[in-house]
Amino acid sequence: MLTDIYIALGLLGAYFIGSIPTAVWYSKLLHGFDVREHGSGNAGATNTFRVLGAKAGIIVMAIDILKGYVATQSAELLVGFGWAIPEKMIIFKLLYGIAAVVGHVFPVYAKFKGGKGVATLLGMVFAIHAPAAFVCIFVFLIVFLLSKYVSLGSLIAAISFPLLMFLPYFNPGEPIVIVFAFAMCSIVFLTHQKNIRRLINGEENKMNLRAKK
Repeated sequence: MLTDIYIALGLLGAYFIGSIPTAVWYSKLLHGFDVREHGSGNAGATNTFRVLGAKAGIIVMAIDILKGYVATQSAELLVGFGWAIPEKMIIFKLLYGIAAVVGHVFPVYAKFKGGKGVATLLGMVFAIHAPAAFVCIFVFLIVFLLSKYVSLGSLIAAISFPLLMFLPYFNPGEPIVIVFAFAMCSIVFLTHQKNIRRLINGEENKMNLRAKK
């Protein structure tokens, strides 16, 4: 019973880590306004790039990635303290990572209005399968540099993650990781429905990294 309480507290902690509204706090602290009041109204790295420029966007993105990584890796403490067996670690990592992503999308510190969770998901992927995460970043950068669409880069990178799981070098040997890869891809597509419609209609905005409020 006590072990279950510790696991639950860890899960709650992962949610609180994910809830840190990096873009909101950064824009308010350094620029005196809420980034959600401008651009797409989103509290994520992409809107920060669009409203405040590349420097701010990179800082926000890095911290959001770190949130997902730290929250997911915190599950390792369960084994360290003897509250879980190593064989179950991947399950707890997935649970803690998902809690962080939910926190980013619905942050308790920012009236539950957050970002789309892509950067935090990436941090989670780093903690679970680092080689695949690096490939996804490479795919995103190639698509973004060629198209200037952040949303398109995110969508193609999301598709590449589950596909990588079927290659010999990237196969994790854990069916639940493959299930997660497809689930993550689905989540990205669900949170980008408006972007997909704009891409199809030719109305999606291209990213100008020099744009600044």
